[in-house]
Amino acid sequence: MKNYLNHIYRVLAAVALLTGVCSCLDKEPADAIRTEASMTTYSEAEQVLVGIYADWKSSALYSGLLTLLPDIQSDLVYAVNGNTNTYVDIWQWNILSTNRYVEAVYAALYGVIGDCNFFLSKLPALRESISDDRLLAILVDFEGEVRVSRALAYSELIKLFCKAYDPVTAQNELGVVLVDKYDGSEPAVRASLKDSYQFVLDDLAKAEELLLEEDDPGYNSVYFTLSVAQSLHARVALYMQDWDAAVKYSTLVLDKKAKFELSNARTIYDGAGVSYFDYLWQYDSGFEVIWKVGFTATSYGGTLGSPFLHLTTDYAHYYPDFVPAASVLGLYDSSDLRYDSYFLDVTTGHAHGLTWPVLVKYFGNRNFINSAYLYELQMPKPFRLAEQFLIRAEANCRLGNYSKASTDLGTLRKSRFAVGGGISVNEGNWLETISEERVRELYMEGFRLQDLKRWHKGFSRTPQSESLSEGSSLKVNADDPLFVWPIPKHELESPGSQIQPNESNR
Repeated sequence: MKNYLNHIYRVLAAVALLTGVCSCLDKEPADAIRTEASMTTYSEAEQVLVGIYADWKSSALYSGLLTLLPDIQSDLVYAVNGNTNTYVDIWQWNILSTNRYVEAVYAALYGVIGDCNFFLSKLPALRESISDDRLLAILVDFEGEVRVSRALAYSELIKLFCKAYDPVTAQNELGVVLVDKYDGSEPAVRASLKDSYQFVLDDLAKAEELLLEEDDPGYNSVYFTLSVAQSLHARVALYMQDWDAAVKYSTLVLDKKAKFELSNARTIYDGAGVSYFDYLWQYDSGFEVIWKVGFTATSYGGTLGSPFLHLTTDYAHYYPDFVPAASVLGLYDSSDLRYDSYFLDVTTGHAHGLTWPVLVKYFGNRNFINSAYLYELQMPKPFRLAEQFLIRAEANCRLGNYSKASTDLGTLRKSRFAVGGGISVNEGNWLETISEERVRELYMEGFRLQDLKRWHKGFSRTPQSESLSEGSSLKVNADDPLFVWPIPKHELESPGSQIQPNESNR
């Protein structure tokens, strides 16, 4: 497998050079050692872990492609006339196995996995060389964090490059290439979908043994904690149709009321003049953030807001590549405070002068704007308490517990509404209700394509003002092969590869 990982690293470097997907700021921080070096001291182990966290800053991951592309591909946005040709092929479902964005995501996720495998492979020998009990205890935490990181990377690969999980057929469906060693000569072959998810669950189970509740700081963590492991476990269980486990693990997180609470959109944040929910997006800080990718003004990743704003073109007008779908905007009730947090009605700077709401959810961290004029830069928040409410509500609906699901949905909505927010679900309306609520809450956070895939739902677009003609009338049937991204062509053709293609490879 070492040859396979080395190949991945070469691809990652090539993608960065050829496409500009990864900026110079995505590289490891200056105080992190390279994975080719040895890990023989505690200090070196600490720096390898620093490098793993730095991997997640990549603009190919949550601060860019991994978050944006799944939602852009779905029914949530429209490309507008004047688009800079950014992500248009994804939006038009013209996704080839040579697509540079798909290649970048694939390579970056395996890059994370490779660095995690390096750490785990060196850890036993390092432990044998250390006699300090305090340092040994810290290494236990480090291992837990690394296992969460590897599980997260694999879960994202499975989500994008595999079919939706069905317990009846999962053993016969293609999963991903499972690499659990840094040094090895095993051929690159895709495991089954069942075994791929089991690998993730095994890493999470181990992490949950190693990470301690008392060491979990709660909200706003930039480190992988027990709560992050449990949150990922709940998400994976939902995707695997293990409804009881989804309820169990989401409840473990939701019951930590001393550590997390929803960021209320009705309550003003002390001294800031904005609501707690607005503060969550304007300053990347909130009581409901379970894990965020930590940025500073000198060490950060991609700009999530760029495709929707392009404010920096002249700092006076917006020149969006994509604008929200009218169908999305129509989902928000007049009392729903999320609308004004996420959208702003403007007349764009495009020559056609389109007047339309633009997405300002990713306008940029105000501290970065004020200190370094960095616009459209947001700390990604891949795990929020809101998602755990939605997970438990959906799982309870699957179990027929509609009253419990209604309570969770109502709790979430009341924190987002100026007045009211209560809602009721039943056997006949629960899926539509939860589908709409997930759009309202998780808009452009990277969940929509997976939701449509696992619900076996298609969609159709109707042209709206100044939308690109090609793609605006797109109709996608349920279970279209391109709900599953193609395996990059270079992976299929690399020397010694035995990787099987997806239906979408063409």
